[in-house]
Amino acid sequence: MLDFGLITAIGLIHLVALVSPGPDFVVSCRNTLMYSRSIGIYTAVGFGLGICVHISYAGFGLSWLISNNELIFTIIQYLGAFYLMLIGFQSLRSFQSQISQETVTVSSRISPFRAIRIGFITNVLNPKATLFFLSIFSTMLDPTVGELTLVVISVLLVVTTIFWFSLVALLISHPRFIAVLKRYEKKVHHFFGVLLIGIGCVILIF
Repeated sequence: MLDFGLITAIGLIHLVALVSPGPDFVVSCRNTLMYSRSIGIYTAVGFGLGICVHISYAGFGLSWLISNNELIFTIIQYLGAFYLMLIGFQSLRSFQSQISQETVTVSSRISPFRAIRIGFITNVLNPKATLFFLSIFSTMLDPTVGELTLVVISVLLVVTTIFWFSLVALLISHPRFIAVLKRYEKKVHHFFGVLLIGIGCVILIF
């Protein structure tokens, strides 16, 4: 039997977590603006696949292990921080105009698979996402929750993640937005690079 109250509660909490800016949001904006709308959507699919990994914590009991082993969580934090900083340094080092569709070359694009991979790794190594799912699994899910309810919750979390970040890609890649962005493309490129490096540093320090 479905627990609609639990499904609704977790769905709303997850939506709030999605809307609040974090590493996923920054990477989503960066990939969309620096490459294309479709790359932004593929990145969103990667985020959704990353959510599947977090959901597996409940099924395999990894949430208990991570929450009770500081070393494992610290390793996840550091890996996530270094990965974000790597993407940030790449943004600072290799600027090339990629907004005007008439001047984009094949070599300046990334493949859908790479976009999905970036989204997946970013989400899996995102300490914010790890903490969110650890708290959800430890406080709201217990052995009495039915399997069907767990399946519905899992699908809901994955679908809403992909939908939200696809919506972000659609909105920020609007022609009017792109026309304005074109004037400040290099600054925006560097802004996201510095922002990602900054987020990585904050994760390492705190």
